[in-house]
Order: sequence, then C-alpha cells, then structure tokens
Amino acid sequence: MKKINLRDYYPFYKEDFFIEAEDQIAELLKAFDIQEASYQRYIRRYKAYYSLDVDNGIENSILLTAQTPDEIYERKLTKEQLYRGLNSIPKKQADRIYAHYFLGMSKSEIAKSEQVDERAVRESIERGLKNMAKFLKKVL
Repeated sequence: MKKINLRDYYPFYKEDFFIEAEDQIAELLKAFDIQEASYQRYIRRYKAYYSLDVDNGIENSILLTAQTPDEIYERKLTKEQLYRGLNSIPKKQADRIYAHYFLGMSKSEIAKSEQVDERAVRESIERGLKNMAKFLKKVL
C-alpha cells in the first residue's frame, strides 16, 4: 500500500488529503501523470493548440469558405456541361462512368454487378471519356 495525495490528482481538493491506495492504483495514477505531461509538452513544442477534433468552428471556417456568386455560377455551368457530355455518349458508357466517378464504385465492382469482364468495363469507361472529351471540345 502506498500513500497518495488526492490533491495532486483532483483540482477540487484545496488542502492535502492523503489516503492509502493499492500499488497498482498508485502506479496507474503515476503513469497517467507521465502521459499527460508528455501530451502537454507535445502541444507546447509543436504549437498544436487547435485540433480538428475540437468542435469550436476553427477548422470549419477554414475548410468551408463562402463562395462568390461567380464561383457558384461557374460550378453550375460546369455541372451542366458535364451532364450534357454524359448524355451525349451511349447509355452503357454513361452508366459505367457515373457508377465509377460519382458513386465511387471500383471497376471490378461494376463488372461484377453487370456480370461482365473487368477489361470490358475499363475499356468502356475509357471510350466514354474520350467521346465526352470530343463532344465537349465541339461545344466549347
């Protein structure tokens, strides 16, 4: 049994308050103190006062900047052109491109769902992208 001062571990104790605790508990409290001191040194050393885990809005204000009206309009035009390009190619190619790039499916997943060879899906996507590029060059 070791004697520990609870004032060292709990800030609401204003005066020393000694108790006897088992050796395992005393060792755990000491290990926690060492780990906490290490973390505080890390924060001070690397100036890591803010974390993306903290919900104080700092990271959101940096990551989510307000768009100007020009940017909103440009994004709208780009989407329209992209969908026009998708509509200009054969349906099977458009479906595969949409599944791969918009839905995030891998080419092997698309092949399994359609029960075709993966090479056929890969070639179809490549041809579709080339056809879209030709169409968009004509339009623009």
